[in-house]
Amino acid sequence: MTHPSPELTPEDLVRAARAAGVTDERLLRALRVTPRSAFVPAAHRAWAYADVPIPISHGQVTTQPSLVAMMVDALGLTGSERVLEIGTGYGFQTALLARLAAYVVSVERWPDMAEKARANLSHQGVENIELVVGDGTLGMAARAPYDAVIVCAAFPRVPPPLIEQLRIGGRLVQPIGPGGQEEVEVYERTADGLVRRGMVVPARFVRLYGDYAYPPTAPFGDAG
Repeated sequence: MTHPSPELTPEDLVRAARAAGVTDERLLRALRVTPRSAFVPAAHRAWAYADVPIPISHGQVTTQPSLVAMMVDALGLTGSERVLEIGTGYGFQTALLARLAAYVVSVERWPDMAEKARANLSHQGVENIELVVGDGTLGMAARAPYDAVIVCAAFPRVPPPLIEQLRIGGRLVQPIGPGGQEEVEVYERTADGLVRRGMVVPARFVRLYGDYAYPPTAPFGDAG
């Protein structure tokens, strides 16, 4: 990665989110005051306020900030919600959710990545979260029901446990596809089940692994 302009600031991420159609001022303020530079590897901090994915461990990348904003925006958070996040990464989206909701439960597959995210969030004083290492397709039933669920990896279907743990009237956002070419979709749980409410944006995501998605290439909790 070549170095971007050194003048980039969080305001550049706000502008990128606005250009992508995000108008929620609470979300835009969260982008403005949450330092992405605190949630990316040191070697790539020059790119923190560019609207681009950034490489992290295990062959993954962070989600592009404007895409994060669009996905979070689709949840329609007002501040009182309990949110389930599948895929913590280095914790940037988790930090945004924590500013916008009452409580966040985040499930990360890789222990070392979860530990890094936990440290990043702690350094920023984010306390209204619970970070768990495990199979994200199983959700976290002990903290259910959730008012919103956000999934940061792709599979052609929504894992049934995530539907079961979402309260009636709650929203779920997930990239739907095989991994590499998706449509990020928003759903609502009704008394009759999960109903698709619309498509947020086409995007590319890594695959979702777990009991209710693609078979994992390594056991959960194994950082090797």
